[in-house]
Amino acid sequence: KLRRKGAFVRLQIEKDADAELLEFLNSHLKIFYKDIYECAVPLTLDGLWEIASNKDFSFLAHPQYLPKTLPPFNENTSVMSAMEKEDILLIHPYESFDPVQKLIKEAAKDPKVISIRMTLYRVEKNSPIVQSLIEAASDGKQVTVMVELKARFDEENNLHWAKALEDAGAHVIYGITGFKVHAKVTQIIKKEDGKLKFYIHLGTGNYNGSSAKIYTDVSFFTCGDRFDKDTTNFFHILSGYNKNRKLDNLSMSPMQIKERLLAMIKNEEKKGSAGRIIAKMNALVDGDMIKALYKASAAGVKIDLIVRGICCLRPALKGVSENIRVISIVGKYLEHARIFYFAHAQPSLYIASADWMPRNLERRLELMSPIYNENLQNKLKEILKLQLSDNELAFELQSGGEYRKIAPKKGEDKIDDQEFLEAYFSKIYKNIRKHDESGTALTKLLKES
Repeated sequence: KLRRKGAFVRLQIEKDADAELLEFLNSHLKIFYKDIYECAVPLTLDGLWEIASNKDFSFLAHPQYLPKTLPPFNENTSVMSAMEKEDILLIHPYESFDPVQKLIKEAAKDPKVISIRMTLYRVEKNSPIVQSLIEAASDGKQVTVMVELKARFDEENNLHWAKALEDAGAHVIYGITGFKVHAKVTQIIKKEDGKLKFYIHLGTGNYNGSSAKIYTDVSFFTCGDRFDKDTTNFFHILSGYNKNRKLDNLSMSPMQIKERLLAMIKNEEKKGSAGRIIAKMNALVDGDMIKALYKASAAGVKIDLIVRGICCLRPALKGVSENIRVISIVGKYLEHARIFYFAHAQPSLYIASADWMPRNLERRLELMSPIYNENLQNKLKEILKLQLSDNELAFELQSGGEYRKIAPKKGEDKIDDQEFLEAYFSKIYKNIRKHDESGTALTKLLKES
C-alpha cells in the first residue's frame, strides 16, 4: 500500500514518443529531466512471457530438461534415512528440488519428529512445502517459520502463507527490526530412543520449487552434529531468545560472514603467488571486499570471479588487479548459487545465501556454510572449474567496464557449461536406470561418475 503513495523517481518512455504526450505525463509526474529515459526496446518485457509460453512457438524454445533425482535419493528412499548415512549436496536444476520438498513432507508425517524450523523468503503460490508445514502444525508438531514480509514483490503472497501457518498453530516470525532475513535454512528435530537427532538443510536459493527449475543453486543436506547448535542458536536469534549473534561453524551476517571472508582473503594474500581464490556469486559491490581482493591480487594471488550481475571491481588494472579475472555466465538458467573457494582455508569450500554486497553482508541475516566432506568439496570444485572453462555462455569483464563475449579458440572444444551439466546428469540417470536397483551397483556407478 505504501508503494502507491511513493514519490515518482524515474520515467521510461519509448524513443521518439510524442513531445506533447511526454509534457502531459510530466505535468502530473513531475520527474526531473535527467530521470527521463528514452528506450528503444519494449518497456514491459514481462509481457513477453505470453509469447514465450505459447505452445505454437515451442519449436523456438530450449529443449525441455527434466531435473534428475539420483541416488542416494530416489522415489522409494526416505530422505531422512539417506541423510543419516552421509552428507549430500545437490546442484539444482540439474538435480531435482524434489528431495527438499520430500524432506519437509516426511518430517510432517513422522510421529517421532517433534520440531520443524524454517526460513521462507520467496514462496511459490501453491507451495507443497508450506502445505507440509501446515499439516505438521495441525498435527501438534512445534513448527517455527520465519516469513520475510519484505521480500520485494512477494509481500502479498508471503503474508497469505504466514496467516495460513498461524491459523494452523505454527509460530510465525514476521521479521527482525532493521534487517531482512535472507538465509535459507531448515532444522528438523526428531526424538528417537530418548535422544534428539537433527536433520539440517542449507541452501543458496529460496524454498521455491518453481524457481528451482530455472535458477542454478546448491542444496546441502546433513545429519552430522557440526551444525546442530548453530542452527538452534540461529532460530533463537530470530525469535529473540538469544542476543549473541555469533555462530561457531556456520557464519552469520551482519556480524561474521564479511569478517571471515576478509580473513580468508588475507590468508591467501600471505601465500603470495601460491594463493588461489575462486568465488561465484550474483553481485560484487562491497568496497571492503573489493579492496581486499585488489591487495591479494597485487600480492600475486590468482583470483577468478564468476559474477552473474553487478560487478564494481575492475579487473586487469596494472599493479592493482592484474591477477583477477571476472566472467559472467548468461544462459538458459539464471546463475544464482554462491560458492567460495579459498585454497588455504580449512575447509576450502563454502556455500552461502549472501552475495558480496553491503546489503547482504551488513543489513541482512544471511548464512554461510563450510563444506567439510571431501567428495562434496570435489563436486563443487568441478562445477567451478567447468564454469571457468565455459566459452559459449561466458562474457569476460574488461578493465574499462565493458564485457566481451568469450569464444572458443581455434581447435578448442566448445563448452556450454549448462548444456554440459544437463547431458552429464542425464547420462548418469540413464546409466543408473539400466542397472539393477540392488544399491551396490548404483553406489559403484556413482562413485565412478
